[in-house]
Amino acid sequence: MKFIIIFLIFSDICRAEMYQFVSINYLIEQEIGRIVLPKIYDNLGIDIKIVPLPGKRAQFEATTGISDGEIMRIFSYGEENPTTHRVPTPYYYLETMAFIKKDSGVKIRDRQDLSKYRIAKVRGVKHTNNITKGLTQVSDFNTTKQIMMFVALGRADVALTNKIDGLMVLKQFGIDNIVPAGKPLATLDLFNYIHQDHKAIIPRVDSMIKKMKESGELARIIKNAEKGIILKKITDIQLNSN
Repeated sequence: MKFIIIFLIFSDICRAEMYQFVSINYLIEQEIGRIVLPKIYDNLGIDIKIVPLPGKRAQFEATTGISDGEIMRIFSYGEENPTTHRVPTPYYYLETMAFIKKDSGVKIRDRQDLSKYRIAKVRGVKHTNNITKGLTQVSDFNTTKQIMMFVALGRADVALTNKIDGLMVLKQFGIDNIVPAGKPLATLDLFNYIHQDHKAIIPRVDSMIKKMKESGELARIIKNAEKGIILKKITDIQLNSN
């Protein structure tokens, strides 16, 4: 009996390891990350809480140690924010896509073409910050819906966001005069970032991501998460149309 009690106490102590991460709100890839990353940590016996915030606020909390890190950022985020440490193995990816108004005549083949046009993007998102660096005709907004509407109304020529994020928002809100402008401008891996105070856990998390990739478990979790998010958005569309 004593052995059972000690075992249960020990199990509770092991499960008591908990971290709080932040994510960027209103972005589809981040919603997927909020499903996938807890399962990775759960396999390590670690509980995590995720708080969605605007991009700049999320960065501030992660870099200052108010939170324990960010769930999902691109590689360059770690170069720019040395107080956060990258888990070396990525667990998801995004595609930077330009969206344009139908029949607008806007041609976007590569990053250089962006300089010709008025750009709308979501504030505090690193991959669109990077690709528009040095450009002068750039407007920031709080949500993907806002940037799509800005282009739909003719107040900007191009909306920049992750491909899956843009497509889902267009479908969700019935915006039918905006389309992708061809191929993605960039495909970028996404990494979990951990504040320097907790960098000791990075090898454990990295090892688990590799293990789950090799077994196929991570791919299954991601596929189910994507299906779940898409189904939720479609359900929301149907409810809003009734």
